[in-house]
Amino acid sequence: MNVLELTAETFDSTIRGTDQPVLVDFWGDWCGPCKMIAPVVEEIATEWQGRALIAKVDVGAARELAVSLGVKAIPTLIVFKDGQPVKVMRGLQDKQVIEAALAAA
Repeated sequence: MNVLELTAETFDSTIRGTDQPVLVDFWGDWCGPCKMIAPVVEEIATEWQGRALIAKVDVGAARELAVSLGVKAIPTLIVFKDGQPVKVMRGLQDKQVIEAALAAA
């Protein structure tokens, strides 16, 4: 799988350690819509390999991180560029919308 699992400990170094855009999927295992969007995120990870970094954060395990980034509902997808959030998408998203956000970063 091409999707990185980030924790509170690995988050900052991962999103700041690349010049590629980073898509982070904030999810929870109890969240139905999160399970619905997961295959789309995995497909994007495969198709964008080498052009973007795709990661997931389990909000149950990294609650403080999610709160610090303003994640109030899941799924929330955030695109980061140069370590900074540049696009926030809440709820289920079409693949084209996610890819457009990555392409714009």
